[in-house]
Amino acid sequence: MGADGLHRSTELMRARGVDERAVAAFTRFYGMLEQDATGHILEESIAPLGDVPALADLDVDEAEARAALATTVVLKLNGGLGTSMGISGPKSALPVRDGLSFLDIIARQVLAIRREHDVDLPVVFMDSFRTRDETLQLLAVHDRLEVDGLPLDFLQSAEPKLRADDLTPVSWPEDPDLEWCPPGHGDVYVALQSSGLLDRLRDRGFRHLFLSNADNLGATCDPRIPAWMAREQIPYVAEVCERTRNDRKGGHLATRRSDGRLVLRDSAMVAPGEDQYFQDNTRHVYFHVNNLWLDLDVLAARLAEHDGVLELPIIVNRKTVDPTRKDSTPVIQIESAMGTAVELFEGSRALLVPRDRFRPVKTTNELLLVRSDLYALDDASRVVSLSDEEEPFIDLSDHYKFVQDFDARFPHGVPYIREAHSLVVDGDVTFGRDVTCVGDVTVRADAPRTIADGSRLEGDV
Repeated sequence: MGADGLHRSTELMRARGVDERAVAAFTRFYGMLEQDATGHILEESIAPLGDVPALADLDVDEAEARAALATTVVLKLNGGLGTSMGISGPKSALPVRDGLSFLDIIARQVLAIRREHDVDLPVVFMDSFRTRDETLQLLAVHDRLEVDGLPLDFLQSAEPKLRADDLTPVSWPEDPDLEWCPPGHGDVYVALQSSGLLDRLRDRGFRHLFLSNADNLGATCDPRIPAWMAREQIPYVAEVCERTRNDRKGGHLATRRSDGRLVLRDSAMVAPGEDQYFQDNTRHVYFHVNNLWLDLDVLAARLAEHDGVLELPIIVNRKTVDPTRKDSTPVIQIESAMGTAVELFEGSRALLVPRDRFRPVKTTNELLLVRSDLYALDDASRVVSLSDEEEPFIDLSDHYKFVQDFDARFPHGVPYIREAHSLVVDGDVTFGRDVTCVGDVTVRADAPRTIADGSRLEGDV
């Protein structure tokens, strides 16, 4: 079974023009999958992360900051479609705040940093075959975003989805594009090298790479971090935040007991029956923000040692071939996470950062938060909080799961929630204009209902 499935898969990848290093990475993971690898990290094998240095304590003057930025590149992971939110194109094209998309805000943030520090800070997007064309079209409206001699994007690899029953490439004639998937954002390291961009950046004198998700609006390029890396010769930095009740399912860093290395445990890497440890905010007090900083020279050396393939842990992602249809063929997507590379670089460090560096939009719950009166965009297009209180807990029913349905139920904008501690909506509820939530609010509806304009909601509604 395995030999046939692997052969057919790799031949499809080669016919598609996928680089041999990406084929080798897929082959390695396929072998692990055949051996029933789960990618699970057992609680008994790790110790909670101890005290970590804080970004606020890094002392960097303007000259040092400018020097660090002059050798830094911003890389945004932009391969996602946001299908879980009902988005068919690039998720980063979604209007998220003040009519601006993720891409608009990222471009404005980079241009503002360039003006502030007088540096040519490059920004590069790792696109997938599904996001590239629309992304480049949307970015074209931002003058001088591209730095001379460097591309604005590069493509990550593609791999076949595998049938869950026999590990052969799935066939889906209704939409052959759905037979393929990106191999997770851990592919960024192979794609950087196979695209030639890694060598081009190093040849141009760039030393540090800042990687983050395109849907994290808080991930701005802070020059204190590459300055700290250069000063102390740190090869890899992973940003972490203090966990809140909204972060219990977020991946976290820990220390591996066997060798003392930092490791990342994402939700897909939690062994059955160990969710209580994974979600224990008093045990694992920091979560992984998925903002990473890498020394490009160290990365190049590490890739050279392993023939262009970093030996990242496997993530076995079980889905259906058409993610919008639960009755379609069950498949396995072999993936890896870029943050799991933390264990491969000796001397990797965690860095405690403030909450404003983590403003993701993975669900419509988070979309409500970012669009609310809790936040605003400053002159540098940074998302700034207008409240000193902890974010309210938001839990919207499945009627709001997709962006189109969400927008239809908030036709005049989301409620004011600066005075709220939580907002739970159970049912099909349309909110009128200028609705205010105070304290803990729960809105229930057995049938479609509308909240009147100007309503003030408290307690159970």
